[in-house]
Amino acid sequence: MFRDQQERSGVIYATATFCFYGLTPLYFKAVQHVSALEVLGHRIVWSVLFLILLMAWWGGLGRGLSGLWRRDVLPWLLLSGAIIGFNWGVFIWTVHADRVLEASLGYYINPLVNILLGLIFLGERLRPVQWVAVGLAATGTLTLVLAQGIVPWAGLALAFSFGFYGLVRKRVAVRAASGLLVETALLLPAVILAGLWAWQAGQLVFLNLNLRTDLLLLAAGVITTLPLIWFANAARRLPLSVIGFFQYIAPTVTLCLAVFLFGETFTTAHGVTFGLIWLALALLMADTIRNRRRPRIHPQRD
Repeated sequence: MFRDQQERSGVIYATATFCFYGLTPLYFKAVQHVSALEVLGHRIVWSVLFLILLMAWWGGLGRGLSGLWRRDVLPWLLLSGAIIGFNWGVFIWTVHADRVLEASLGYYINPLVNILLGLIFLGERLRPVQWVAVGLAATGTLTLVLAQGIVPWAGLALAFSFGFYGLVRKRVAVRAASGLLVETALLLPAVILAGLWAWQAGQLVFLNLNLRTDLLLLAAGVITTLPLIWFANAARRLPLSVIGFFQYIAPTVTLCLAVFLFGETFTTAHGVTFGLIWLALALLMADTIRNRRRPRIHPQRD
């Protein structure tokens, strides 16, 4: 089934990565009694510390950070850090607000948003199938809006923020772990100030409730960085186009959690919306496979 051991291990890493991402609502449900902003702050703080320890253990902390503090790189990482911080905050809020189904919708839409952003900002040309896929996703989202009278703003915010994050990170080619370390480190001053304010106001839960909550909040760094390590291992062993197919595991697992474990209502409108988006994704996958298999025509030399 697999060509070699390296490809087999790549499939295992990719599957583990996106299954883990899909299951993260379980963690954020466990800390639902803590405000979303405080959970976000812990996710940033402990991710920085965990990444520093991890990169030091790998023996590449100084080498991994070299060149990331240049004036032509740092502003982009500050921007990407702000975007991913916003994305994390919205996702935590959707879990706390019992809108996990909407979060799943956002991450299903994300690949289509990436296509749209490539068209607008990178001048990429869309193939006819891609136009159809984007149109189906837009129709599905509009169906949900008209049926429920509510714009799924959280899902759209997740889809577009993660799309813009990828767009900015495309501007600066840095390694995943070192880039995330600098991004989150740049957010630390704001997080520390907010934490001090919450502590003075008596609203800080950490170290003021129970040991179980403290340990769960400390685990936020591992929850954030562990799948990143798996993804890096998968990316070294598999083509990115192949990894793209695995990314649909995460919103599928999240969708199942929302409906079957958390008891969120899956209406007929949701069925139509998700059905159209799944059709759009199926078309994209078929189009990608067809273009990968198509032989390249090289110009002949005279």
